[in-house]
Amino acid sequence: MPAPTRTLTVADVHRFVDEQVFRSTATEVPAAHRVGIELEWITVARDGRACAPSDLQALLPELPGGSRVTFEPGGQLELSGAPAAGLAPAVAAMRADTAAARAALAAAGIDLVGAGIDTRGDVGRVLQEPRYTAMEEYFDRAWPAGRTMMRNTASIQVNVDVGGPDDIDARWHRAHDLGPVLTACFANSPFDASGRPSGFRSTRAAVWDAIDPGRTTSARRFEPTPAASHWVRYVLDAPVMMVRVDDAHSVAMLTRQSFREWIVDGHPLGWPTLDDLAHHVTTLFPPVRPRGWLELRMIDALPEEWWPVAVAVTVALLDDPRAAQCATEATAPVRDRWSTAARDALHDPALADAAQWCFDAALHALDRLGADAATIEAAEEYAARFVHRSRCPADDLLDDWAGHPAAV
Repeated sequence: MPAPTRTLTVADVHRFVDEQVFRSTATEVPAAHRVGIELEWITVARDGRACAPSDLQALLPELPGGSRVTFEPGGQLELSGAPAAGLAPAVAAMRADTAAARAALAAAGIDLVGAGIDTRGDVGRVLQEPRYTAMEEYFDRAWPAGRTMMRNTASIQVNVDVGGPDDIDARWHRAHDLGPVLTACFANSPFDASGRPSGFRSTRAAVWDAIDPGRTTSARRFEPTPAASHWVRYVLDAPVMMVRVDDAHSVAMLTRQSFREWIVDGHPLGWPTLDDLAHHVTTLFPPVRPRGWLELRMIDALPEEWWPVAVAVTVALLDDPRAAQCATEATAPVRDRWSTAARDALHDPALADAAQWCFDAALHALDRLGADAATIEAAEEYAARFVHRSRCPADDLLDDWAGHPAAV
């Protein structure tokens, strides 16, 4: 909550980023990079009834893999796996948790749908916490797509280590360079919220691109400065979304004020504290977000058979040295094609070429990373069915729609 006098400086922001976000004090890299998985699922009751989070929570058993269960404003169920020492244990734990959650909800007539957009129209907001009320009010002033983002989108988030002191910057840049390719490879939301083709293969990505660029565009800058400096500048320049007056009240900022300006000029509600800085960071949603690890947020939610592929390919291209080198070279020509990736996916020839190089490199790396046989087999099938044919799951959905529009 804000203080009555100035207590925070720009230097404090630099210190916060160094010590808590990038953890630049680390002196060594663990033997196995940690991997974390977060899956968002659209919950659909077969009889058409609304699925209240409290009802869903009551139906779920204790999950064997230890995932934390939370909900997004539109009722999307999120499973957040604990970080694991490597790809195989992370995938195994999440597979167990999704199986347990799916079975429990299916018994009550509720399905978990892996898709980037909920196409059932204007989904009501089911979470009434002050944070989400203020967030919606903030977006409503200039970015109507914010409501769609909050209520209708679902994604896969892959969390990887920031790296050791010598490779933090390289991993930061590689994660960003991979972004358009990963968006294109796994695009799975070709419809808008009303169920009609949107003109994008990843409508979810297009929705994010249509809201407040100060908090959703890439934080990476093409300049020879440390990754931490990129993030400090992004945090300071980003507009303040809301001010937490107390635990029960948050006030949306309806006139633009950057966090830097809040530090320097203050606000009628007070001056920012370290807690306000930490809260401000949670309202920033770039495609690569550093949080003590790197959170890659550019992948559409996928069906059960395909989400392990997205996780495995992403981890391989960041954590396996040979695959990472290939990714660095292959993605260089397309590293700024975020909009093209959302619209055309692998129908863009340059993205298709980069994707094939990256996917092949990842496939060769999976055995070295200790991936299980099921994940390797699924990745090979995905490559043959989609990537090597310059297609993505969205293309199958569009083909189905063309034949049976009412089914969507």
